[in-house]
Amino acid sequence: MTKEFKHKVKVYYEDTDAGGVVYYANYLKFLERARSEAIYTIGLTNKKLLDENEIIILVKSCNIQYKKPVKFEDELEIVSKVISKSRTSFIMLQKIFINDLEVTEAEVHLVVVNKQGKPTEIPEVLNQLF
Repeated sequence: MTKEFKHKVKVYYEDTDAGGVVYYANYLKFLERARSEAIYTIGLTNKKLLDENEIIILVKSCNIQYKKPVKFEDELEIVSKVISKSRTSFIMLQKIFINDLEVTEAEVHLVVVNKQGKPTEIPEVLNQLF
């Protein structure tokens, strides 16, 4: 069974547009924070992955669906899990909820690269996410 990682985020004024609704690009920031937190929960950091394993995780593509608007002072829960992987990349499904209502869903394709930017094999230490 794939591990699920949960991260809570509160929407601040700076995240919203003039109408008090979260600006669409800011969802990507919320999702990025949740992915970083998932890495932290297994005892890693992005800096540690670079320093000790000489890898960087990059977003190759993102397919996002905005299902309901998110507004100023909403409290969000982001649920992330890896749904597939290859030798050098993986796809993470991330859903954003307000209470139990799903408001956003994203499939994020991530690729592992070396310091030169070339795809490289996912190290065993990172396989704990899967």
